[in-house]
This record gives sequence, structure tokens and C-alpha cells, in this order.
Amino acid sequence: MKAILILMVGGLVAVMTGCSSNPIAVAPVGPDPALSGYNASEGTLQVFSNIIGHSRGGNPPWYQHADYYLYDLQGKLLKHVNNTIGYYESAPPMVPLPAGTYLVKAPANDFMWVKVPVTIKGGQTTRVHLDDKWSPPAGTPIGLLIRMPNGEPVGWRHDNL
Repeated sequence: MKAILILMVGGLVAVMTGCSSNPIAVAPVGPDPALSGYNASEGTLQVFSNIIGHSRGGNPPWYQHADYYLYDLQGKLLKHVNNTIGYYESAPPMVPLPAGTYLVKAPANDFMWVKVPVTIKGGQTTRVHLDDKWSPPAGTPIGLLIRMPNGEPVGWRHDNL
């Protein structure tokens, strides 16, 4: 009985330690340099976080992007983003934000949590791709992209404009 209790406590500690591991950090992401913006004080953010499956009753399963957190650069939580538009919609919403720099903390496909600094520019959209489903246009110079430690592209460099 004592051995079982020790194994259960040890397993619980291992699970809790794994869940509290530090997020992976990547370089800052900005808007697509090929798309011109318009003059505005706000831009938009779209985060393609890890995809999670849902099912209810006898309905077929549907997939949506996981929620994420938005912080200022001092680490203050600004918003918990419900990363869905509608019940069955798979695309993440566009979140309007004042121009500036923020920190996104979101689950990624191959990593539990990822911290991504993002630059929001007026009249432009910054997209963060953490679901391993984005491919930049063919011939894109490697220096324009931000990548995860596993090599998957996350988005455009924030200083490429």
C-alpha cells in the first residue's frame, strides 16, 4: 500500500512539473511585408494556435484553435482570447489592437506553450502560426521568417518593413 502511494505521488509530481514547464520563446513576429496597410491607429492580430478537437453527442467532431493569452511587455495580462468565431468555425478571430508590441502566450502543435512577441502596425494584420499548417510563399528569403526550434515557420520578422 505504501509503495502504491509513493508511486501515485511521484506520478502526480511528474505531471505537475511537466505542466508548469517554461514556455518556448521565439523572436518577434510582425505583419506580412508583402501586404500594404492603410493609415490607422489599430491593427489586428490573428493567432493560429494548436488545434483541438470537439465533439458533442452524435455530431461529427469539429476542430478549433485553442485559446491564448495576450500580455503587455511588462508581463501584465491584457486579455484571455477565446480563439473561436463560432461554434463550428475553424478560423481564429481577428483581434483589433492599438499599434504596439505585445506578448502572446499560446499552445503550439509541437510544444506545450510558446511565448511570441508580436508587433502590431496600424492598418495591418500580424499572424502567428503555431499549428504547423502555414507555408510561406515559395522563394521567401529565410531571413524574413521566424521559426520554432523544430524549424516550423511561425510568421514574418517584425522588423522587415
